[in-house]
Amino acid sequence: MRKLLYAGVITVGLLASGCGSAEEHDNAAQPAANEHYTEPSETPYESGSATPESGAPASPTSPVMATPTGPAKIDVAQTSLGKILVGIEGRTLYLFTEDKKDKSACSAACAAAWPPALTLGQPQAGTGINGSLLGTIKREDGGTQITYNKHPLYYYAKDQKAGDTAGQNVKDFGGEWYAVTPEGKKAKH
Repeated sequence: MRKLLYAGVITVGLLASGCGSAEEHDNAAQPAANEHYTEPSETPYESGSATPESGAPASPTSPVMATPTGPAKIDVAQTSLGKILVGIEGRTLYLFTEDKKDKSACSAACAAAWPPALTLGQPQAGTGINGSLLGTIKREDGGTQITYNKHPLYYYAKDQKAGDTAGQNVKDFGGEWYAVTPEGKKAKH
């Protein structure tokens, strides 16, 4: 009996010293798990990818990704590209050359990188906007996207504030992206 008790004490002692607490076990395993993890590299943004090459992508908390709560207002702003259309917080609006008149060709990963300019109700024309060129289309996801001169309008995830025009002349998702002039054409700069 004494041998059994002695063997039991040794077994319990070995188990206790080998296992440690769950926290110690997790911490001990962490370096081993991390040696096989590689941080994502900063590779150029490829067409079809949902993450821009640099800068933070628009997130659900970004104003350009928020669900509209009323009619959106479109304005004209003077930028390094000249006068162009802007939306929420003065952010640049773009057109996509792959869109067909009144039909968006940008969804899923494309819409994550190039969030559509959405509205609840008819958009409002600000100063410098030709109200007769403003319109809307229904997106496949059910949202109402603003159009100007029949071009569906988008923001760019890399633009973080008013005046940013990082999306100008970008080739992405099988087409080209341009800021939009008050006449409803591609900005040239």
